Amino acid sequence: MSLRKIVTVTGGNGGIGYETVKALLTSQKPYHILMGSRSLEKAKFAIETLKEECPQATNTVEAIQIDLTSDESIEAAFKQVDDTHGHIDVLVNNAGATFDIDYTAGKVSLRECFNKAYDVNVTGTNVLSYTFMPLLLKSSDPRLLFVAGLSAINQAGKQYFPTPPQPAGWPKKIGFETIGYRCSKTALNMLMLDWNHKLKADGVKVWAVGPGMLATNLGGVPELAKAMGAQPASLGGEILKAVIEGERDHQVGKIVVRSGIMDW
Repeated sequence: MSLRKIVTVTGGNGGIGYETVKALLTSQKPYHILMGSRSLEKAKFAIETLKEECPQATNTVEAIQIDLTSDESIEAAFKQVDDTHGHIDVLVNNAGATFDIDYTAGKVSLRECFNKAYDVNVTGTNVLSYTFMPLLLKSSDPRLLFVAGLSAINQAGKQYFPTPPQPAGWPKKIGFETIGYRCSKTALNMLMLDWNHKLKADGVKVWAVGPGMLATNLGGVPELAKAMGAQPASLGGEILKAVIEGERDHQVGKIVVRSGIMDW
């Protein structure tokens, strides 16, 4: 029987997901990572890049196709993992999407902006967690993580982030909109609380993890995120690895950030 812990990371081919896979791949602890991605081609390309970046890594990574907007895709992914491995030890619900940038560009309606974000970030994440739960419950140390993203409602009296004060008048001109994404990620925190409540008797450790504002391709405007002070995506991989490896076990059921617990 393999001693490697099996970790599934959705949205693992880019951004924080990629950095999480990389952090686990180079960990001194033994892992086999399932890199979830909507595109197998992109996942395989990401794995080849990881091999170039981490030539000394002894852990292993495998591509798996998962589209959170498709029940059929999620079921197929479950069957693949069940047939191949029979269980998982950690599920990192990292995959997320924002359509606010498309809305401000006139590519989607306001309703589509919100509904599409909720479909991926909340509904799809919940369906995946529900579907994969029988595999997770077979672990001797099951862990369930939700990447909270920018979900703080009020940053302890600081300026509302990331939108600066708005002058009177309508419509408001907001250059970098995030409200559909942030509402969905705040809903994801409730999802974490519910799963934590439901899984207590099963011994599953559950968290939401807020990696902070990091420079990823979320929304397709990484250069704008960097200009606003976004930090390297590798910091997200580091905190998720720390949670997976037990450094935040005293904060189960909380929204953890690098400095401690998220202040709502």
